[in-house]
Amino acid sequence: MMLSDIEIARSAKMKPIVEVAAQLGIDEEELELYGKYKAKVTYGLWNRIKDRPDGKLVLVTAITPTPAGEGKTTTTVGLAQGLAKLGKKVSIALREPSLGPSFGVKGGAAGGGYSQVVPMEDINLHFTGDLHAITTAHNLLAALLDNHLHQGNPLNIDPRRVVFRRVIDLNERALRYVNVGLGGKTNGVPRESGFDITVASEVMAILCLSESIKELKERLAQIVVAYTYDGTAVTAGDLNAQGSMAVVLKDALKPNLVQTLEHVPAFVHGGPFANIAHGCNSIQATKYGLKLSDYFITEAGFGADLGAEKFFDIKCREGNLHPSAVVIVATVRALKMHGGVAKSELTGENLEALSKGIPNLEKHIENMQGFGVPVVVAINRFPTDTEAELKLVHERCAAFGVPVALSEIWAKGGEGGIELAERILEAVEKPNSFHPLYDVAQSPKEKIEKIAKEIYGAKGVTYTAQAEKDLEEIHRLGKDNLVICMAKTQASISDNPALIGRPEGFELTVREVRLSAGAGFIIAITGSIMTMPGLPKVPAAMKIDVDNDGNITGLF
Repeated sequence: MMLSDIEIARSAKMKPIVEVAAQLGIDEEELELYGKYKAKVTYGLWNRIKDRPDGKLVLVTAITPTPAGEGKTTTTVGLAQGLAKLGKKVSIALREPSLGPSFGVKGGAAGGGYSQVVPMEDINLHFTGDLHAITTAHNLLAALLDNHLHQGNPLNIDPRRVVFRRVIDLNERALRYVNVGLGGKTNGVPRESGFDITVASEVMAILCLSESIKELKERLAQIVVAYTYDGTAVTAGDLNAQGSMAVVLKDALKPNLVQTLEHVPAFVHGGPFANIAHGCNSIQATKYGLKLSDYFITEAGFGADLGAEKFFDIKCREGNLHPSAVVIVATVRALKMHGGVAKSELTGENLEALSKGIPNLEKHIENMQGFGVPVVVAINRFPTDTEAELKLVHERCAAFGVPVALSEIWAKGGEGGIELAERILEAVEKPNSFHPLYDVAQSPKEKIEKIAKEIYGAKGVTYTAQAEKDLEEIHRLGKDNLVICMAKTQASISDNPALIGRPEGFELTVREVRLSAGAGFIIAITGSIMTMPGLPKVPAAMKIDVDNDGNITGLF
């Protein structure tokens, strides 16, 4: 009988986190323990290791997601376990799961099968409290802003131009648009507002991009929360909020250390979504891993058009990072879905559908090669894959000069990731001319159109009247030189989730543009993407339970 992810995780024999940390040369006094199997690393550790050379940085990304699944996080874990079996000093970094998808569609996000990070239940739920701290710090600023309005509004803020919303770490469509302050004179100034999901918060992005408390406070102070009646931007710094926000976030800023099922050290820190934020774990966790390991593996959310583009154009630029290779994860099943096959019909051999779906993979390969980084394709193998189907994927990848590795990391753990590990060891030694896609000196429209045309394959970009107005405001504030963070559906390379495969000839529509001055980027919101997701018809939360002994079921 096949065990579920949670059953596999629960049966694992974890090592004390002090022993796992010792594999990287971390002393016990450089840890802040959260029980026996979780810890945060201290600021003192960074001071000791900061001058060391970096190890090899490998990014794991994927084709455009489908309901058939791809296994990006699982591959990240399995690849690291494969490298460890080859005797390499390796660590990984992942993002912290959000309760939104945990209780919504996914039911958990800590890898799968025999390639997971543990303790899986803790990581998927409250973990070390980082997401709660981010939620609280964000809403503290919102509360200070509304209190300022109530207490006489000395900054002359226009209540109609408050742009800072509240957040909650759940999928709650009913909170997308709300009215606040409706309880009469003593209960605040009435105005329209709304909620985003915590992982879309600018505070989340700031935490993931900050490398010290000093930088954290500087970035928090730059958050634009509102505009005055005469159009002047009002920031968190104007409200003197950055100090108290940083107090709430001071422990959340420290990276968390856990382990994989095979005891590979794993940093799990930060959790921005890649379809509405920048989709990468914290720069701090990445830099710790690079200094402490010879090979460091990390992932970026959703397909390569989202997470990988933002990893290269935002995170690598901000953190002065130089990736050595990139893995694109695909499955034969998912590629057949991109070829038009329904999920219920994926088990039979279908070379025609596979051939129609492979252009999605080819587009992602072209995009990653365009950044100048060596590429390896990992085929996450399923029992229903036929030799003819696997051969076709190999042949099409060979035309791009890209090696392919069969990955069986779900069923076999590190042993199933050895072939992929060997391909990566070869790839990181290849010539590398990594460079971002665009120059920050270009105008926001030039940068957006560069992404839309070169990464998505759009023929052009259309801007709504609201988006044009937003861009004019950003220009007036002198923020044109910030990088771009695209908010776009993950279900398609285009902004239309119905366009599967490799869409071409479409117009990308930017309907709104938001300024995240503290995070240092401009968010271009495209199509119908929402910054507060909703729950599906049958949420995962309806299948999750706990028994009298505290054992959780249904969390995958």
